[in-house]
Amino acid sequence: MKRYRTALAAALLTACAALGTTVSATADPAAPAASRAATRTPSPDAPHRGTVTLAHRPADSPAPGRDRAVRAFAEGRRQQAARQSRITGRQAKDADLTHNWWGVFPQPGTHDGIMATHSVDPAYHVSDAENFTYAPTTKAQNSCMEMVTAYWNTGDEIWAWDWCSSPGGPAKTLTIDAAFLATYTTTATGRPAYTVQMVQDSPSANQWSAYLYNYRTSGWDLLYRQSGRDQSGLDHGWDMFEIYASTNPSTGTGYYCTEARSTVFDSSAVQLRGGGAWRPARPADSPWTDTAPQGRDFLCPALRFLPAGANDHWTVRQ
Repeated sequence: MKRYRTALAAALLTACAALGTTVSATADPAAPAASRAATRTPSPDAPHRGTVTLAHRPADSPAPGRDRAVRAFAEGRRQQAARQSRITGRQAKDADLTHNWWGVFPQPGTHDGIMATHSVDPAYHVSDAENFTYAPTTKAQNSCMEMVTAYWNTGDEIWAWDWCSSPGGPAKTLTIDAAFLATYTTTATGRPAYTVQMVQDSPSANQWSAYLYNYRTSGWDLLYRQSGRDQSGLDHGWDMFEIYASTNPSTGTGYYCTEARSTVFDSSAVQLRGGGAWRPARPADSPWTDTAPQGRDFLCPALRFLPAGANDHWTVRQ
C-alpha cells in the first residue's frame, strides 16, 4: 500500500506540474487561503467547445467490481426516493450495510443548472468489496444525469449516471488517473479537484448537458447529453457526501473510516442557474440535509462535517 501511494503521489505531482501548479502531500484544508495553491473558480460562461475524449462507455471499459458499485448506488437512490426526505438525510440499513449522506439539497423550482468543484483522491480505496463511497456526487432537479465521484475496492472513477433511460446507470466513465488529473483538475481547495457543470438546454424535451472544465484549454468539454423524463423519483437536486458502508469487526467502525483517514471530501463553489444567471447556493434554495450530522451515524465517529459559506461549500474529513 505504501508503494502504491508513493506512485500515485508521483503521478499527482506530474499532473499538477503540467498545469503549472503545486500540490502538497500534507496540505491542510483548514489553512488560510493565501497559504494554499488556489485557482479562481472557472467561469460558467467560458467557451463550451470541447469533448471529454478520456471518457468511455462502461461496456467498452470493463472494471472489476463496477457492477456491485452500480447496484449499490441504484439501491441507495431507490431508498431516497421511497422516503422523499427533502430536508433531513436519514440513516438507512440494508442487511449489514449502512447508507447515509450529507450535503445540500437544491429545491424544486429554484434552478435549471448546477455547477460545483469536487475534490478527488486517487490514493483512496475501499478494501471491502461490498462497501462504496460516492463523494462528492451532484444532480440538478429533473436533470438527466448525476455526476458521481465513485470509489470502490477495485476502482476510482467519475461517472455520468443516466437518469433518463431505463434501466439507467453510468453512461460515461472516466478513470481518475494521471491523464484525467492533468487535464481536468486544479488545486483550488488545496487538493486535486475537478469542476462539473450541468445545464438544461431544452425545457420542452428536458434535454441536459454535462460538462467538465478543461484546465488546459480554459473551456468546458461535453461529457454527456441526454433528454427525457428524470426517473430518479426525487423532486430536488443535491450536492453531497454519501457512503454505503459496513463495520470492520477489527476496528468497530466502517472500513472506509480507516482507509479515508487522510482523505478530505470537499465540494466548493456550488452554484445554481436560474433566470439565465448563475449564483452561489444559498440557505433559502439549498438547505443542508442535516444541520448537525454525527459521525457515528456514518460508522465513523471521528468524521467531521464542516459547512462553509452560505451553503455553497462543504467539507467532510477526520
